[in-house]
Amino acid sequence: MTAIRFIQSNNTFFKKLKMKNKKPEKHKAQNKDVILLKKEQGRKYNLGPMTAIFKADEAETDNKYSISEWWLEPHSEGPEAHLHENIVQTFYVFEGPVSFFAGNKWIDTETGTFIRIPENTMHTFANRTGKKTGFINFDIPGGFEKDMPSMAAWFDDNK
Repeated sequence: MTAIRFIQSNNTFFKKLKMKNKKPEKHKAQNKDVILLKKEQGRKYNLGPMTAIFKADEAETDNKYSISEWWLEPHSEGPEAHLHENIVQTFYVFEGPVSFFAGNKWIDTETGTFIRIPENTMHTFANRTGKKTGFINFDIPGGFEKDMPSMAAWFDDNK
């Protein structure tokens, strides 16, 4: 949990999240295995108006990278603006548009847009449309999924 720092130090979400210690689903594949997953297949985490579906992380990639598919419900906000101290994030919008906050400005993207967020850069995302939108998130290095069960539990507890 130390890799993520939020703007608000009194963030209720992360205070409660640190108290939970849930484990992610067991990875069925290893780094040497071929992984074939279709749209919306993988380890799914429901996060309120967001859904994260992890395709490969940790044992599957030797923690070198993480790939996840994200869906945002219509007219929804992503997480609070935050940064990752040791993670470079890239996003590819496959069902747009999606709005990204990166550094100090909002960027409106459309389907087919690629965006790279360097480590230590404030960012978040939002769906400002009336339809479901989606993107692929590629993190370097991997290991981000280990925090997902606790995040999903927080959203379940705070509906």
